Amino acid sequence: MWSTRPETPSDVAAIHAITAAAFPTADEADLVDALRADPAAWIDGLSIVTVDPTDTVVGHALLTRCHVDGTPALALAPCSVHPTHQRTGAGTAAIQACLAAARTQPENLVIVLGHADYYPRFGFTPASRLGIRAPFEVPDEAFLALALDPTRPVPTGLVQYPAPFGI
Repeated sequence: MWSTRPETPSDVAAIHAITAAAFPTADEADLVDALRADPAAWIDGLSIVTVDPTDTVVGHALLTRCHVDGTPALALAPCSVHPTHQRTGAGTAAIQACLAAARTQPENLVIVLGHADYYPRFGFTPASRLGIRAPFEVPDEAFLALALDPTRPVPTGLVQYPAPFGI
């Protein structure tokens, strides 16, 4: 039912609106805009939209560059779906496409702060199992990591988020 594609410049306003609608405040929408403006964080092709059959954007998933003890990695955040399309697979489609695009990049690690019941379906496990620590207090089951290629090593240590995260 859902199609996905990398964002285009004409999607920016729709992504902002969807993200603002999906969260209690516009903070996450503003974060996406700030990450897009940060050349140290932004990676072309890793901002994925889910579109309906009329090519209307209904969901979004974003991977940006972070670091784990100085080694490049990817942070999945934020992910959003317009409230009228939540629980329809639009978010899953965006995340799966985002992770598929990430597998073409040199980084081998994706981290996410999210729901322990949602992200394991994509292969995420507690980051602590891989020796990865958050720079803030968080329950172990909510700070998750995924090795894109389990046969390759992943960095260990403390995550450094891009500046727009304010962490």
